[in-house]
Amino acid sequence: MKNHAQIKKLAIAGMLAAVAVVCSPLSIPIGASRCYPVQHLVNVLAAVFLGPWYGIGMAFVTSLIRNLLGTGSLLAFPGSMCGALLCGIMFFKTKRLWATYLAEVFGTSVLGGLLAWPVAVGLMGTEAAAITYMLPFFVSTAGGAVLAAVFVAVLKKSGAYGAMRQMVER
Repeated sequence: MKNHAQIKKLAIAGMLAAVAVVCSPLSIPIGASRCYPVQHLVNVLAAVFLGPWYGIGMAFVTSLIRNLLGTGSLLAFPGSMCGALLCGIMFFKTKRLWATYLAEVFGTSVLGGLLAWPVAVGLMGTEAAAITYMLPFFVSTAGGAVLAAVFVAVLKKSGAYGAMRQMVER
C-alpha cells in the first residue's frame, strides 16, 4: 500500500513539473533573471499535496528541463528549490496555508536569492552583489504565491482541496 501512495505522489509531482515547464513562456524578465510565477504556484501545490521532498524534487526536475530546453537559467535551481523546500517544511509542520505562502516567498526571495549569487558569479560569470537577485525573485514568488492562494481558495470552495488531500494521503 505504501508503494501505491508513493506512485501517486510521483505522478502528481511529474504533472506539476509538466505544468511549470509548459507555462515557462509566461515569464517576466527582471534584470539578469527570468521570473516564473507559475513555478511558485506549483511549489505551493507540491508543498500542500506532496510534502517537502517531492516538492524539492519537482522543482529540480522543472529547473533541469527548462534549462535543457533553453527556457530557464541556472538561477532557477536555487530559487525554486529553496522555495519548494521551505514552504513544504512549513506546511508539513503547521498545516497553515498563509504560513506556507510566506515560506515560499521567503525561501525563494531571500534564501534562493542569496544562493543564486554564487551560481551567477561562479557559473555564469556575472558581476553582481550578493543581494542582487532578492528583489527579482521576490517579485516572481510574490506573484506566484498570490496565484497559489487564489487557486487553493478555489479548490477549497469547490471541495476538491479536501478530496485531493485525502487521495494523496491514502
